[in-house]
Amino acid sequence: MKVVICAGIHDLHLTQALITAFESSFTSLSQLKETGNLLVYSPPYPYLSLSAVGILQFLHDRLGSSKTAPPLIFLGFSAGVVGALGAAWGWQLMGGKVRAAIAVDGWGVPLFTNFPCYRLSHDYFTHWSSALLGESNDSFYADPPVEHLVLWRSLPTITGWWVHSDESHAQHRTYLTAAEFLSMLLKRHENEGVASG
Repeated sequence: MKVVICAGIHDLHLTQALITAFESSFTSLSQLKETGNLLVYSPPYPYLSLSAVGILQFLHDRLGSSKTAPPLIFLGFSAGVVGALGAAWGWQLMGGKVRAAIAVDGWGVPLFTNFPCYRLSHDYFTHWSSALLGESNDSFYADPPVEHLVLWRSLPTITGWWVHSDESHAQHRTYLTAAEFLSMLLKRHENEGVASG
C-alpha cells in the first residue's frame, strides 16, 4: 500500500511539518516514508494542486503502470482534495487500485465515490456543511476549532470528535486527536489489504 499526499495551495513547509510531526508521534506514517510507500506530490506551481492530470503523471513517473502498481490511499488537503479525488478516479479508471481517499478540510468538494472516503474538518460548521456533499461512516472535526492551515500542520496536537455510524446508522462520537483518527484509517486499510491478500 502507498499513501499519496496531495497538499493544497500553500507553502510546502506546512506539509513537511505534517510529515515531521507524524514521524515523531506515530510509527505508521514514518514506516511508510522509510519504505518508500509515502509519495508527496509537490508541484512546481501551487495551483497545480488542483490538477488530477498532474498527479496522475506524477504517479506514473513513480509507479509505472497503474495496473501493476500497489493499492493507493489518497490524502488531500484543501484545494489538493480536488486534485486527489480526480486522480483517484482516474487511477481507478486506468486499472489501478484505490483503497481510500481522505479529505482534510476539502470544504465544498463532493465525496461521491465507489471507494471509501473520509473527512477531517477544522471545525463543526465545516464538518456539518461538507456532509451535505457526501458523508462517510467515519469523519472527524476539531473541537475546540482551529484555523484551516493549523489542521494540516499540527494533526498530532489537535483534538476533536470522531463521528462514526454503526450498521443501524446510529451515530457515535469518540474524542481523540486528528492524528489518531488518521492513523486508525491508515491501519484499517493496510490490514484490509493483508486480510484480503
